[in-house]
Amino acid sequence: MSNTGQLFVVGTPIGNLEDVTLRAISTLQSVDIILAEDTRNSKKLLDAHKIETKMISYHEHSNDNEIKKIIDLLLEGKDLALISDAGTPTISDPGYGLIRDCIKHDIVIVPIPGVSAITAAMSVSGLPSDSFTFFGFLPQKKGRLKKIELLKNIENTVILFESPYRLEKTLNQLLEHLGNRSVVVGRELTKLYEEVIRGNLTDVIKYFSKSKVKGEIVIMIGKDDDRINF
Repeated sequence: MSNTGQLFVVGTPIGNLEDVTLRAISTLQSVDIILAEDTRNSKKLLDAHKIETKMISYHEHSNDNEIKKIIDLLLEGKDLALISDAGTPTISDPGYGLIRDCIKHDIVIVPIPGVSAITAAMSVSGLPSDSFTFFGFLPQKKGRLKKIELLKNIENTVILFESPYRLEKTLNQLLEHLGNRSVVVGRELTKLYEEVIRGNLTDVIKYFSKSKVKGEIVIMIGKDDDRINF
């Protein structure tokens, strides 16, 4: 029987610290080390649930030597938990690289499901959710408009993540290239100032032009023939 440790991929809250499963808490308490995207940010979650497990950093800028040390810990028999700043690791997140390395070394990877901004947003959107396409973040520059053009022919709801600083630009580009489709924007989901704005692109652009936008953003776009009168 192998003495290799296991990697637990643990979903964490996207805002409200109470949105964490009992299994996630027990896993984070029992593993030897937690791999955190930002240890300062994750400390808030750990403190809230009285978790004292040691943390080390793992993020998109981790170099090959740092990743090798993580793999070595697992091969030595240490159980590790991977968490991101918010939501499920590896989903629009750099953690997939570590998963691939673990697969190469036959390390067991265990999912500990939790909150996802994608499903949280879709559940309250009012747009068809039987089938949807997640595009993550649009490119900031190169290939951005080409990617938006691709959305034209998608036959289901499209989900995007976006920065509050680019929200207005993105909505205007969507209007220009896709027409005045139904859209839902979720902002600061599960947090104190959560809001879900529904309408056509023209209406939603008008709403967000009134004040400076802050927080985490999820954009959901209805398909071309799916005109919903919100």
